[in-house]
Amino acid sequence: MQVQVRGQGARRWITFGAIAFGALFLVVGLVLAGVSVAFLADAERAQGTVVSLEWRSDHSSASRKKRTDDKPVAYPVVEYTSAQGTPRTFRSSTGSNPPSYEVGERVEVLYRADSPDEARINGFASLWLLPLIFGGIGLVIAGIGTAVALAGRRRS
Repeated sequence: MQVQVRGQGARRWITFGAIAFGALFLVVGLVLAGVSVAFLADAERAQGTVVSLEWRSDHSSASRKKRTDDKPVAYPVVEYTSAQGTPRTFRSSTGSNPPSYEVGERVEVLYRADSPDEARINGFASLWLLPLIFGGIGLVIAGIGTAVALAGRRRS
């Protein structure tokens, strides 16, 4: 009998942890989506041109050994002219391999009038990828935790 109680207690904590972890990720996804919506509400629009691709191998730790499957990622460098007539250049914070954009390609740039250096390409990845990843992972994990909790309640 004592083994079952310990097992149920551990199962409850794991279920609660999954729901809490999923809810946290879901909240982060919603906050990131809110940031994108707020940015879109205040953003000025301009036409820009991809002037180069900055290839980088991103590594989170200098001590990590280079793996053979690590591929460099291309970050587009975009040039545009703000509404004040000032030419601006920025590197997108979203990179990919293969590259999403080609040198010379025209793109729509979104920027804030009060800080035109904080610009983004008007594209799905730069606006919605992170909110969808965090929100999706959170929804799946919280959903699984909730389903396990409901199934456990029905058994008892």
